[in-house]
Amino acid sequence: MSDWELAETFRSTSGEVRWGSLGPPGRDPVVLLHGTPFSSYVWRSVARALARDHQAFVWDMPGYGASEKSTGQDVSLAAQGRVFAELLAHWGLDEPLVVAHDFGGAVSLRAHLLHGARYRALALVDPVALAPWGSPFFRLVGEHPAVFEQLPPALHRALVREYVSSASSPGLHPAVLDRLVRPWLGDSGQAAFYRQIAQATQRHTDEIQDRYADITIPTLICWGEDDTWIPPEMGRELAARIPGARLEPLAGAGHLVQEDAPAELTAALSAFLQQHGAAR
Repeated sequence: MSDWELAETFRSTSGEVRWGSLGPPGRDPVVLLHGTPFSSYVWRSVARALARDHQAFVWDMPGYGASEKSTGQDVSLAAQGRVFAELLAHWGLDEPLVVAHDFGGAVSLRAHLLHGARYRALALVDPVALAPWGSPFFRLVGEHPAVFEQLPPALHRALVREYVSSASSPGLHPAVLDRLVRPWLGDSGQAAFYRQIAQATQRHTDEIQDRYADITIPTLICWGEDDTWIPPEMGRELAARIPGARLEPLAGAGHLVQEDAPAELTAALSAFLQQHGAAR
């Protein structure tokens, strides 16, 4: 995985999923979930660091990154929650440690609360979890995906680059931005970009947010203090809803904390995962 290529394939109910793992098999497993419009690539530095003590599992959700993108594909939060539960069964992971960012936070919460997925501990990083969510741009695209799919490729590329860039507070390295934008280019990528926005509806978190008080596993909530996509106030509200949850603010980081403050995020996650890892 020197250039972050996911070598393994799993056929899920929502299409082919690409995945990989880092660290020797048999170590305490940790699974990392990405958000939208990203891929497992955002976890590359953190996953490699965690692999010193864990077997780290990473995957691109259906419709994202290197995974399948197809016309009519169900890439909704409901579908991704089911797929995650399927993947855990495929990997044979009964109670892994789970780390989830953005949209992946909602996926992990749905899998846990609705599909019986069990975790030893859960770390949420600027998650999509509480209403209201969705920027004016996000809502506009969701209402008119067919129109945006017809944008000339150069305009689409510029739109995606600007959108992805806005997730970082200090700004992304040009090579990182190129890599994050790449899966959304070309005919299939452009259609997939607007498809995933059109299917991302708040009702999928409305269905579960009143159940957060039922979460009994250790929970850490990390939040970039400069997040302009989901305000830090949401982190404080979420921590208040989950019994015993601890909030870890990260200074100088926007929504894409993995890129803005990788060392600080890794330190917070490592300490939490070590605290709640398997008994030695």
